[in-house]
Amino acid sequence: MHCEFDYIIVGAGSAGSVIANRLSSDRANRVLLLEAGPKGHPLTSIPVSFGKLIDNPAANWCYRSEPEASTNQRAIPVPRGRLLGGSSAINGMVYVRGQRLDFDTWAQLGNRGWSFDDVLPLYQRMEDTVLGNEDIRGRGGPLRVTQIDDDNPLYDAMFRAATELGIPNNLDYNGLDQEGIVRTQCTINKGKRVSAAVAYLDPARGRANLEIRTGALASRVLFEGSRASGVEYTFSGAVHTARANAEVILCGGSINSPQLLELSGVGQDKRLSDLGVDVVHHLPGVGENLRDHIAPRMVFRIEQPGMSFNRQGRGLGLIGQVIRYALKRDGLLYLPAAPLLGFVKTRPELASPDVQYHFAPYQVVLNAGKREIGPEPALTCTINQCRPESRGSVHIKSLNPIEPPAICFNFLDDELDRQTLVDGVKLVRRLVRSDAMSGICGVELQPGDGVSADEEILEFIRNKAETVYHPAGTCRMGDDDMAVVDDELRVRGLQGLRVADASIMPTLTSGNTNAPCMMIGEKCSDMVMAERS
Repeated sequence: MHCEFDYIIVGAGSAGSVIANRLSSDRANRVLLLEAGPKGHPLTSIPVSFGKLIDNPAANWCYRSEPEASTNQRAIPVPRGRLLGGSSAINGMVYVRGQRLDFDTWAQLGNRGWSFDDVLPLYQRMEDTVLGNEDIRGRGGPLRVTQIDDDNPLYDAMFRAATELGIPNNLDYNGLDQEGIVRTQCTINKGKRVSAAVAYLDPARGRANLEIRTGALASRVLFEGSRASGVEYTFSGAVHTARANAEVILCGGSINSPQLLELSGVGQDKRLSDLGVDVVHHLPGVGENLRDHIAPRMVFRIEQPGMSFNRQGRGLGLIGQVIRYALKRDGLLYLPAAPLLGFVKTRPELASPDVQYHFAPYQVVLNAGKREIGPEPALTCTINQCRPESRGSVHIKSLNPIEPPAICFNFLDDELDRQTLVDGVKLVRRLVRSDAMSGICGVELQPGDGVSADEEILEFIRNKAETVYHPAGTCRMGDDDMAVVDDELRVRGLQGLRVADASIMPTLTSGNTNAPCMMIGEKCSDMVMAERS
């Protein structure tokens, strides 16, 4: 194996796959991409198999949060992809850019070049879609973005219900306005998942200047003084080192990137010293500012069984769906996690949506600790606040890179977060009890009609809510003392080291984070190549 490169990228996920492709497109750059997990998993290409991958250690780090009082001492699952493509290979395939407000806020916080107008060309360069206005959407990029064409009459009823409540019709929530109850745009093409690995690594695999090493767990970044000089990693049971003549770029995501920085001696000095880590650089913001979309799930019985997938997803119905998918690449198995989304305002005076809904015409139940489709027809609505203010942390517990770090979400710490989620639950009830939905939704199975007062709803959230798996912010971009990277994604106070993944987000974007992470990969690639030239 070669041991000297220009660039070493740690993590082959949504951003890392993009950067590996872009940097290796210049044959003068020798690039090493390290991925702790395997090349792939046989289920990743089948869209509906996200439900089998979300807690599968063969493709997933399967982290869990620390028990906390805010969620009644529950340890909440934190799935993170551990294979080529990272979480883009196990996620629900929902494609959401985010709102203009998200990126303009980043710029207003002092991050030059990160406004909506700045990042829009990067999204356009990524995308290959026929959706939306060509002045806003991308044509001919590496990432295929499609829209589900399932003709379930439930969806039309939901659109009518939205109109009844004054929620606008929106043909492209990834355009200039996000608001509406909408058909999901997804990273699915011809019935198969399009992960970052499929979109960006597959076309680059034959390049002589790109080396992809799977099963390679990075244990620390190496330094010569204040400059990152390489990476130490384990591969096939042995410890190896690789030298980076130009830069090391961390793309491990919001859990693994701060973990690797702390293992490397970059972080809050006392915390590291107490664990026996040799401090390279005091950077107190490492691992702080963790944000995620906490997500209670409401479930309603569907009185018209043909509108639900529950019976199609079990027994003989599932066998029929497997045959249908094998022959036609459609049906239940080709759908994303949620065929419908909602982006709504809980208060009319708001300038943009503050709540996102994922609508799925089925119920998932736990059977002996495993997730499976439930037996009865149902509609599930997952509710999350678009821009939560509650912040937690991710920090190592020891010097062992295999030991999961301590993940503390501190959910529901902020009053606005609590009230927005309560209001989001109430708005779902108005939707499903509208005239348009009459005769479709029956009894409320979770949390139940008896849970109606604000404090009762909040207690339901504390007892039952998980997340929609969008951790972000733990290597925050900014120019203050708690920022970890600057607006060029360079780790502050060090040379030759960048971070490019969801961890750099100053605030969480309004929606699913795979698309913004890939955009961050595009942005980082441009910055690195501009500096190189």
